[in-house]
Amino acid sequence: MIKAIIIDDEPLARMIVKEYLQSYPEITIVQECGDGFEGLKAIQQHHPDLLFLDIQMPKINGFEMLELVEDPPAVIFTTAFDEYAIRAFESHAVDYLLKPFSKQRFDKALRKWLDIYNLNLSAQAQGAQTSAAQTPTPTAKATADLLETAAQSPGQQQRIVVKTGGKIKIIPMEDIHYLEASDDYVKIHTHNGAFLKNKTMNYFEQALDSTQFVRTHRSYILNVQQVTRIDAYEKDSHLCILQSGAQVPVSKAGYVKLKAVLGL
Repeated sequence: MIKAIIIDDEPLARMIVKEYLQSYPEITIVQECGDGFEGLKAIQQHHPDLLFLDIQMPKINGFEMLELVEDPPAVIFTTAFDEYAIRAFESHAVDYLLKPFSKQRFDKALRKWLDIYNLNLSAQAQGAQTSAAQTPTPTAKATADLLETAAQSPGQQQRIVVKTGGKIKIIPMEDIHYLEASDDYVKIHTHNGAFLKNKTMNYFEQALDSTQFVRTHRSYILNVQQVTRIDAYEKDSHLCILQSGAQVPVSKAGYVKLKAVLGL
């Protein structure tokens, strides 16, 4: 049995996917979800093989939800037109269904995934080690690449979604003081404390608005709106003093970028 979850805020869209899936008795829908919060809980509970995931949803969108899943299953995206989303899918070979989609188009996407899924099962039965290209789920790198491309969308640059203490928190960009590298995570310092995100500094440097956030140091990115003054420090380095009183290091190269953004 193949377990699937449908995550879409439109009841009609969920109904269409369910209707189309009637042709595939080997696939069982274990849950339908109307938003990303519900979807995340369902994934953790059921460990599905396949998601039918909408992008534009209230609360958190499909990309944001996928970021919070530690070991994401295979995904067939269902979405209305979004230039950045389509670019992300096409760049990283993740299949998608553009609403409204026909049964023929649905079948094409699903058969593509089923072929890979069955190939993987056959290889496992023979005790073979399959390559990343043969696995039915996106590799961790493919998913990360997809989300990095999607992050260039203006809609993805307005907030950061994190999971903390089993809860999901949405952080508006204006609430961020600075970001700090922390081992394999990035620590996001805000008005309401610090939160960890399993991303890289390079990811945030590319994803954040470069007119508002500047990478002043290999381990720091700051919100220029929070800067109250810049003090000279050792040799060619400086310190940014923020409204909160925090001190953020500024390297020689970072100082050049910071002055350019501040118009100094």
